[in-house]
Order: sequence, then structure tokens, then C-alpha cells
Amino acid sequence: MDPKFLRHITVCLCIFGFISLLQAEVLTSSDLYKLGNVGSVALSPEGHYIAYTITMHDLPGRPYSQLWVMDLNTQKSTRLGGSNPAAGPLWSADSKWIAFHGQDGDKHGLLIAHPDGSGSTFLAEMKGTNSPLPGTGKDIAWSPDAKQIAVISSTPGEGAAEAAGDPMVITRYLYKPDYSEGMTRFNDNQRLHIFMVDVASKQVRQLTHGNYDEHSIDWSPDGKQLVFASNREPNQDEFFNYDLFTLQLSDNSIHRLTATEYCEYDPLWSPDGKFIAYRGTRRGLTDRETTMEDTHVWLMKADGSDRQEIGRVVDNRQGAPLWAPDGRSLYFTAQERGSNYLLRLPVAAGQPEYIVRDPGFVGSFSVASNGALAYSLSTPGDVSELYLKPGSAAPRRLTDLNHDLLANKTIAEVEAFTFVSNDNKFEVEAFLTKPISLTATSKHPLIVSIHGGPHGENGPAFNFRNQVYAGHGYAVLNVNYRGSTGYGQKFADAVFGDQDGNEGQDVLYAVSAAVRRYLWIDRERLGIEGVSYGGQLTDWLITQTNEFKAAIPTAGIANLVSYNYMTYYNQYEEMELGQFLHQGNLMDVAWERSALKHVAAAHTPTLIMHGENDNDVPIAEAEQFFIALKDVGTETVFLRYPREGHGLSETKHQVDSMDRSIAWYDQHFAAKSAPAVTNVQP
Repeated sequence: MDPKFLRHITVCLCIFGFISLLQAEVLTSSDLYKLGNVGSVALSPEGHYIAYTITMHDLPGRPYSQLWVMDLNTQKSTRLGGSNPAAGPLWSADSKWIAFHGQDGDKHGLLIAHPDGSGSTFLAEMKGTNSPLPGTGKDIAWSPDAKQIAVISSTPGEGAAEAAGDPMVITRYLYKPDYSEGMTRFNDNQRLHIFMVDVASKQVRQLTHGNYDEHSIDWSPDGKQLVFASNREPNQDEFFNYDLFTLQLSDNSIHRLTATEYCEYDPLWSPDGKFIAYRGTRRGLTDRETTMEDTHVWLMKADGSDRQEIGRVVDNRQGAPLWAPDGRSLYFTAQERGSNYLLRLPVAAGQPEYIVRDPGFVGSFSVASNGALAYSLSTPGDVSELYLKPGSAAPRRLTDLNHDLLANKTIAEVEAFTFVSNDNKFEVEAFLTKPISLTATSKHPLIVSIHGGPHGENGPAFNFRNQVYAGHGYAVLNVNYRGSTGYGQKFADAVFGDQDGNEGQDVLYAVSAAVRRYLWIDRERLGIEGVSYGGQLTDWLITQTNEFKAAIPTAGIANLVSYNYMTYYNQYEEMELGQFLHQGNLMDVAWERSALKHVAAAHTPTLIMHGENDNDVPIAEAEQFFIALKDVGTETVFLRYPREGHGLSETKHQVDSMDRSIAWYDQHFAAKSAPAVTNVQP
């Protein structure tokens, strides 16, 4: 063949590829308004219908949930709850009714409807609380005969009136609200209790009372008892400790099933009523907000005896269990190397079986009596969608909520790599999202995005913010530093007593590995950001290195001492460091590991973001760091988002955050400086 012709073809192909690249459609921040994702999933017991929720972001405020029911024969879906938000679907045993959270005019509470949407009835108001009660399970439970429904609702607790008075009289240790509430700064002092709703008459009876909270309910198969979780410690505000109890419906008497110093969550009766499965820990201290110890699946007899940690065969963090219809095995999720898989474990003996092991994140799941499995799954290419796995058959995807949005969009590739830690103790994993405009000769900025926790994880599942960055030409590096979940208990424990220590070095070693393995990364254009603990590490690392050209900490801790006494979950540092800050020299240790102490060394331009009503990491942390950076002479801007708690919830705030972040990075990546080579090393 003529060499000139070959050269001509090559040139044409290169030009065509270049033009295609220029025309590639990418995700932008405003596309968040068009995004929908599947939330909770509930198969009807006979397996003919799936109730599922869709989280919507089409309004400027907080995302809301729609409730739909799919007929599996036609695969057509019907919306329940009218045009109002609805969530929390739970089927009656005969598959004729769905109970759910909904709205009727100005009233919010319990509704029921048939699968086709007919017979929709508002049964009872349900009230909640902003009190920090993490890990709560089911708040609706059908009686086996479908004639009654147990619900969780709140009534005023002791001191509620005084705490809301003028002046406010505060006596509770736990006087601040939950991290995500975002609207106030104070606990409403409402207590959760169990109520019984008669379906036919709509009459409501309160079954439990007192200055405690009852939640996570399930009805026994014989209809005689409810199992629930509650913290009955005399100093329940100071010591977080859920135990399990049963409520005898014949006389409303309460019987304790567990008496431990650790936590039990999500109790669930076996189909024959002989056993109760639950999720639990076994250490002497469990924190309210982020726990170092991986939760595992446990099993006990219905009277609370013979407790067994059957999930110990999986050395990773596990979700709430669900019984198989025959009662011989339990389903649960487990985090593993950045993904969240679905497993099935025999209750007698044996090894777990992976049921869903696709890269990504399995969220909600449900099993029908015929063995069919429905679940939500977020993959590298899409947010969570609805899937059905009929028995042993291959799964199939039932929804494509974002087809119109994503059909013509280019989705960035996510690649995992590992490296050896600075102390040679661990293999650490990182995930690199590549820029969409990457070519054989292009150079691109790198944004290091650090997850929170510290006991959390990043992975290959679809990450909207990362995809927006990739569409803008950035690479994004997520590092599962020591302390992260999904790599076994030893790895999660490795951050104990070492906050702002070697886990920070893991992040820097990941950057060092990335710029040397992926030569298209421009080491002169490095940015760093993170939320919560990721914000804390961002604050810390810019006092330890000047290799980053811009930083964006969100909801970060700058002062471990002040934070310890202002946050709502005051056991956190005790769990992470082994004792209270006032004991021994721990106050000095905490101050030494605080970014604020070393702020004189921080010269990275910093855009600080924080929720105005963050009761997890109070906004005073951002205020301190902002003024300190100003005093040092470091360029800094402080964004305070109203109506937000820990992190950003409102869609317009999330979009604003992405837009401002890109503008901040672009501004400082473009800044000219004296010729130099940034020394990228740990």
C-alpha cells in the first residue's frame, strides 16, 4: 500500500479523534438538578412487585424522595403518595398493602396503599427528633395479620420546656442536635417511643414511656412481641450503648435481651421466631458518629441467650442483616476495597457467598419468598439504579433513571492502584479518576479529594463531583488512608492515637506515587480538598507541605481541643485517642496534632466551606482557621452556607460549591510564579 496514503489515513484519524474529543459532552455542576437515584428497595413477599424510592435533586433545596411501585409482570411503575415526598416502604405479609412515610396536607406520618396506588389512607401522624440517634433501624412494623402497625414517634422528654425557654436552661450533656439537621443548634429533647396503630379504626395507642428512646422495631412472627433497641444507661448522653429488648404486647412489659458495654443495632426476627439477627460491636466504647470498630452480623436465640458473632468470618464492616425466606442464611452487605458487596452467610456453619460482587456500591436490598432478590447498585458509570436477580438467574437492571442525562455524556475512567506506606506496614489503595480530555501529550491538574470518617472509604462507584472535575480537565485522587474501612480491622485501627499523623503521610505518598506513575499529571497544579475528616486532613497537610497550589477544606477540624468540647458527639476523641483529653498529657498531644498550632507554616491559598449550623464540627473550627490564615497573610476566603449541617445538603449549595471550587483552582493553577519545580514527596 502507498506509504503516502497510509500517512493520509493516519492524519485523518488523528484529526477525527481530536474533533471527537473537542465535541465530547461532559457533566457539569448544574446537571445535578437532573440526576435521580434509587434509594430504598422493598420486594413484595410474593415477589410480584417492587416498591422503591427515587431521590430527586430537581429543586434548589434539600433532595427529596418519591415512592414508586413496579409491577414485575409489566415493568410499569406507579407513584404512591401523590405529588408529595414519600419514603420508607414496608409490605404487609400478604403483599396487599404498603405502609410508608408520607404527607396528607399539612400532616406528616403513616400512610398505607395498595400496590396500584388505590386505597391510599393516612393513618397517623408521626413525629421525629433531631436528637443524635445514629444507626436507628426500622420505624414501621406490620403485625403478621396486617391488622395493626407499630410505629416510632416522639413525645416531649424531661427538660424539653426549660431547654426551649427564655433563658434556655441546659442540663443535658447531649444538648446539641444530630449532625445533618442543619436548621438549629439545640436538641429538641423529644423522646422516641413505640405506638400502635389500628388499621381499621385508625386508633393510636402509646406503648412505651419514659426518658429513653426506643427504635429499630420488628414484629415477632407469632404476633406477641416487638423487639427494639434502646440506650438504657443511667448516663445515656455520656455513654452511647444500644441494647436489645422485647415488648410483650399482652401487658406492655419490657424484657431485656442484651446487657453489654457495646452496641447492638437492627434486630430482626427469624421466620420461625426462634432467633434474632442483628448488627453489633464488641468493644468497650462505641462512638455515636464514626466508629473505629467494624460492625458484624450477630445471632442469638429469641430469649437473648447463645449470642454468636457469625459475621466474624468476614473481616470487614458489615451492614444490617436480612433473613433468607427459609431462615437458613442471612444476607448483608460488606465493604471491601472501596466497594460494598452483598453476601449470604449460612447461620449454622460455612463460608459466606458473594451474591452481588460488581464494582461499586450495593445500597438497599430485599428478598421475596420465592428467592428473588431486588437491590440498588451504583456502578462506575451511573448512580444507583434498581436491579432484580430472580433466584439463581443473572441479575437484570430494571431502571435507567438518568438515560436522558448520561446517554451522550462521556464518563471518566476510574483506576485503582496501590503503594507501600511510609512505615512499610501497609499496602494502601487509591482511586484515580482520569480527566476526560486526556491525550497522549496533554498535562492535567490533580485534585486530591480526601474522604471523611476517618472510618469511611472511597471506591469505584459513580462520584458526581469527581466526574464534574474530570469533565473540566482535572484528575481526582481518592486515597483510602489507614483508618479507612473495607481493608480489615487492623487497617481501620491503624489511626488509633495518631490523628494527623501517618494517615496524612498515606495521602502524601499517594500523591508521590501518582505523579511518578502517571506522567500526564502536572505536579505544578496540585489541589487538595476534603469534607469532615477530609477537611481536617486538608487543614493539617497545608501546614506540613507547600506542594499544593490551592486548598478547599469543608467542615474540617482545625483545633482538636476546642472541637472536642463543642461537638455533639463527645466520645469521639476518647475512642480515637484512648482516654479523655483532660487525662494525662492528652490535651498537649491533641494541640500538637492540630492544624491551628502550625498555621504559621500554611501558605496555600485556602477556600474554607462550612455549614452554618454544623453541630458535628461546629463552624467555630472554620472561624478559627480563617482568622489564623489571615493573620499569617495567607490568601483565604470563608464560605458560610445557611441551613446546612455537617456537609452540604441543598442542591443549590452543592452546585455552588462545585462552581466556586473550580474557579478557585483555575485561579491559582493559572497564577504565574518564579520558575521552579515543586518538590512532590512525602
